[in-house]
Amino acid sequence: MMLKIKSLKKSYSQGLETIDIFQDLNFQVQKAQTVAIMGKSGSGKSTLLSLISGIIKPNNGDIILDKVSYKDLKESQLNDFRASNIGFVFQNFHLVSYLNALENVMLPAKVCGISNPKEKAIELLKDVGLEHRLNHLPSQLSGGEKQRVAIARALIHNPKIILADEPSGNLDEETGIAVMDKLFELIKKNNTTLILVTHSKDVAKRCEETYELVLGDLTKC
Repeated sequence: MMLKIKSLKKSYSQGLETIDIFQDLNFQVQKAQTVAIMGKSGSGKSTLLSLISGIIKPNNGDIILDKVSYKDLKESQLNDFRASNIGFVFQNFHLVSYLNALENVMLPAKVCGISNPKEKAIELLKDVGLEHRLNHLPSQLSGGEKQRVAIARALIHNPKIILADEPSGNLDEETGIAVMDKLFELIKKNNTTLILVTHSKDVAKRCEETYELVLGDLTKC
């Protein structure tokens, strides 16, 4: 089992009101499995990814990733664990504007202390077809190229799991298909687990399993 969510509870206070996002969520993902999560806007999909990443904490329950319980980790340990084990692909790319494509991809490797980060970054940029864009800044790249850089960055430290939040959401249909082709190709090549949040049924169909998030619970489609 790669990921196990146990009795997860998450709520927010809004004035005097408490808004429950998850009350008793249980969920499992196998190693190297690809899973799509769908649901209406505001249903908690991005919150779920943030909880899985450890960026935000639940009110109760536990998240266990690769046999490591988040409950057992101090804040600094959780930060280190996230940096070493989780890769992110965002809808808005989140590239560092003053770093070129190569430097953006190398960034997580440097944080994790991975050897030969430049060689690995160049290899990944070749994998996504951007060997001719190594020295280009994000402002000099198209949306599809930025997302391919983001995919390479997410994979450079060989994470156990990739969390992707609407990775094709800001791309036109043709570019989005090409980007998703590359994401799934590299996920399979690296035997990486993928949890993908999407509004697109076509994108969801490419995953092995699809779930819908409704009223704080995940239902298999």
